[in-house]
Amino acid sequence: MTEMAPATLEALEALLDRERRALLDGALDDIGPIMEEKIALIDRLAESPPDNSDAIRPLRLKLRRNQELFDQTLAGIRNVAERLGVLRQIRKSMDVYDAQGRRETISAEQDSRLERRA
Repeated sequence: MTEMAPATLEALEALLDRERRALLDGALDDIGPIMEEKIALIDRLAESPPDNSDAIRPLRLKLRRNQELFDQTLAGIRNVAERLGVLRQIRKSMDVYDAQGRRETISAEQDSRLERRA
């Protein structure tokens, strides 16, 4: 193992733990800087890899775990965006059914007037 590899492995492992905490806490603003740091550490590791592949096994597990958290976070964001879209559409119009089961759309009136109060 090269001299730099153990320090880089430890730094990357600590960074992956920070990334996990940020994902679990919903601190998405922290993810960008963490990703930049992670890329730099991985590049450094690629320049001087460890001699023993077992040394990176814990990193693989943490990377996989964090990827699953990323996937779940992204699915949650998509779900919220879809829900907000539905709510926005409901404000514009609403579908109702009459006694014969026919669908009818009721449009919300758009009040484009500006009201001034003294």
